[in-house]
Order: sequence, then structure tokens, then C-alpha cells
Amino acid sequence: MRIGIVGYGAGGRYFHAPFIEAAEGMELVGVVARSESTKAAVESDFPGMPTYPSLGELIAAGVDAVTITTPPHTRYDLVMEAITAGVHVVADKPFAPTAAAAGQLAEAAHKAGVVLNVFHNRRRDADILTLAQVLNAGGVGELWRVHSIMDQDDAGSLEVGAAGGLLRDLGTHLVDQMLWLLGPVTHVHASLDWTERFGERTDCGFFVTMTHASGVVSTVSASKLNHSTTRELRAYGSEGSYIAAGSDVQANALMAGRRPVAERESWGIDAPEYWGTLSRKDHREAVPSAQGDYTGFYTEFARAVRGEGAEPVPSSEGIRTLEVLDAARRSALENVVVAL
Repeated sequence: MRIGIVGYGAGGRYFHAPFIEAAEGMELVGVVARSESTKAAVESDFPGMPTYPSLGELIAAGVDAVTITTPPHTRYDLVMEAITAGVHVVADKPFAPTAAAAGQLAEAAHKAGVVLNVFHNRRRDADILTLAQVLNAGGVGELWRVHSIMDQDDAGSLEVGAAGGLLRDLGTHLVDQMLWLLGPVTHVHASLDWTERFGERTDCGFFVTMTHASGVVSTVSASKLNHSTTRELRAYGSEGSYIAAGSDVQANALMAGRRPVAERESWGIDAPEYWGTLSRKDHREAVPSAQGDYTGFYTEFARAVRGEGAEPVPSSEGIRTLEVLDAARRSALENVVVAL
């Protein structure tokens, strides 16, 4: 499958291109890049890779699919343009400003007969996969609640404006992880931290509580302006607890210049010092890290386009996540519990 990337900032360069390169049944054939510095980055990473000034010119050159990883306020129009051209689409998160807008994209993709998926790659993080293994094995007994924290000391990457904010950034990942892990949500309550440091009022931190249909309660929180770098998962149940402080192993490796195509066996496995601890009566053990690898998303996407397997994250699941985010924003602004 011939695929192109639209946008080559941090997302396209570090979280898409390396995994397209490593995926089975897929070939990266072009990148939409306009500035000379971005073109130089493409050439440095993939010598000889064609670059194009627009999505339309990339499509005209011949692609089966595109990944849209441009700033949030541009994504809806670009995803719709690709769908209208009959091209399969991987949309970065959040793939639309609201759940209603996402529904319009999903309907357009259905009518056009193209596959539209959302890049909820953090379902494939080592820490969340390890937690899933613990829960599936009944490690904490009857599950009561799960807490997820992801603080990043990275003010410069906060996307501002009406389409930005941390809730739609890290919040998309953390909410989607809980939906994937624990199932549908019935009630949402949230609070947001706000800043005007960058010229526009923007949410720069959040705390969201979700009640799932199963009765389990989850909380997710994050910050980018509080000089904290924390990744922690906690699960409590009738028989014990599981607590892990991971290292965001794939992101750290990517930023250090490493690539999954060169480290297939060892990629995405957290070091023993970051393994979580399962604690039960008279028993405590370190739980070895599962292997996280975002490559699987693109391998599965290529198979789905060929009609040979399930879609990794269909648009319906992206809409479900946006419904929770919309509810969280409303909850924070009105100080109410929102029922879904």
C-alpha cells in the first residue's frame, strides 16, 4: 500500500514515519512539506523521498492512503479532502474538533467507500498493555478503579486556540486508553486548568473522572506547565493493587534517534526499573513489561484496506472518545456531571 504523510512536524517525523517504515505491506512514497527546513528533515530521514506542497499534489502523484498529521485546526478539512478524492485515511488525534464533526467525516468515508482510522497509538504503549495483562489475569481481583497520570514538562508543545488545549491533546490518548481498557462510559466529571500565557486562553491541565458501564471508575490527568514529568498507572481491586511508573519508552527511543525497524525484538519494552508492582495479601511481585509497538497499527491498517483484517481504530471508536472529551469540556465549564 502506497501511503503519504501530510505534515512532518514532531508527529509526522517521530510518531508516524518510523512506524510506516517498519510496517508490513506498506510503503512511504511521499510527504507534504512546504518549508525548506521541513523538506531538509525529510531528506535527512529518507534520502530521495519526494515532497509535495499540498495534499492535492500528493494524491495526484499516486497514493492509496494518507496520514493527516497537521495542526488540529487544519485536520477536518484535509481529512475531508482526502476522503472526497477516494483515498484511505489515517487521521491523527483528535481527528475532528467535536464528536459531531467527526461523525460527518465518518459518514463521508462510508459513502466514499474508504477506510478512515484514528491514530490512537497509545493503546500500544508498554505500560497500558502490561496493565491490561494484569487485569485480564484477575491480578487485583474485582476491579474497582484505575488512575492514569501523564505530566510532561513541555510548555512549548502546548497547542493553543479553540482547537487546541491539553484535553484534546494528551486527554485524547488517556481517555481512549480507558475506553479501550474498561469499556463504555456512562458519566463524566472534569476540571480544567487555564492559562493565557501564550496569548489565547487555553486549557493546560485536566482531571477527568469517568464512570464506566461496568461500574469501574477511572481518572485521567495531565499537565504541561507544572514542571512535572510523570507517567503513572494505578489499579485497585478487591484482592490488591497494581502500581507502575513507566518511562514512555517508545517516545524516548524515538527522540533519541532510534527506530523500530532496527530493533524489532527489543523495541518498546520498558527497563526493569520501570516495571509495575502487583501487591496482594502476603504477596508482592514485579510484573515484566509487555512489548509496546506502534508499528502494529499500520500493519493492521494495511490489512484492513486490503479486506484481510479488522481496522485498528475505526472512526466509530474515535467518535466515542470525542464524545467523552466533549462531555468533559462541558462538565468543566458548567461544573456538572454529564451523562452519556
